[in-house]
Amino acid sequence: MNTKVSGCIVTYNEEDIIEDCISSILQYTKNLDFTLYISDNDSKDRTVEIIKEKFPQVVIIENKRNGGFGDGHNKVLEQLDSEFHVVINPDIILKENTIEELVDYLKLHENAAMVTPKILNEDGSEQYLPKRNPRFSYVILSKFKPFRHYRRIYTRQDEQISEPTAVEFCTGCFFVIRTKVMKQLGGFDKRYYMYFEDADLSREVRNLGYDVIFYPRVKAVHKWRRENTKSLKGIFRFLTSMMKYFCKWGGKSEKKRNTQKV
Repeated sequence: MNTKVSGCIVTYNEEDIIEDCISSILQYTKNLDFTLYISDNDSKDRTVEIIKEKFPQVVIIENKRNGGFGDGHNKVLEQLDSEFHVVINPDIILKENTIEELVDYLKLHENAAMVTPKILNEDGSEQYLPKRNPRFSYVILSKFKPFRHYRRIYTRQDEQISEPTAVEFCTGCFFVIRTKVMKQLGGFDKRYYMYFEDADLSREVRNLGYDVIFYPRVKAVHKWRRENTKSLKGIFRFLTSMMKYFCKWGGKSEKKRNTQKV
């Protein structure tokens, strides 16, 4: 029997990009027993209409309010009967069997519970995303010219990682996680509306004793829109989530790795 895999995309007014995203996901999961869920956060455009017209095989959950990124993903948890689950941004495009290879990695490595591929920009260059737990120097100081080197440390950019490697921070734009672990944690922490929920989940997974893996042998393209740098609302959400993260984790060391898995 094929391993069951599920995936979820949270949408909010994504009519301009959602068709390309879903098409690529379905194209490169044909070898899997795969179910794709869309958790729509009360879109006001044609997002839901497009999905219903073009992709009848997709399961749509129409939320009555926009509760944010993590809340939208958590809406599908009760429906999942998969062994592995994929968290997918609506601005992700696949061009190879990325999900299948990441699932295979987790099947072969019981100590790992969460894995993300190399993320690329649309021009094919690597999108260097955080791989260490957030710190004030990484998140804030790195935005100022004299301290730009902190961003390189945050993303481990200078290490030029070419093999599967344990990391502290697994980007929320695209990753595969063991479904039982996602359920055990109750999904994303509800205190985050958007931003830092991926860093938080990564840390919770590691506190269970599992490894979080960056797997650069396969790729996904991310049409990064960077809302937090384009609007006051986005900046406010980013800073609010940052404070919530540091209030929760600041000054705390990670728990010693457990030897017993769930």
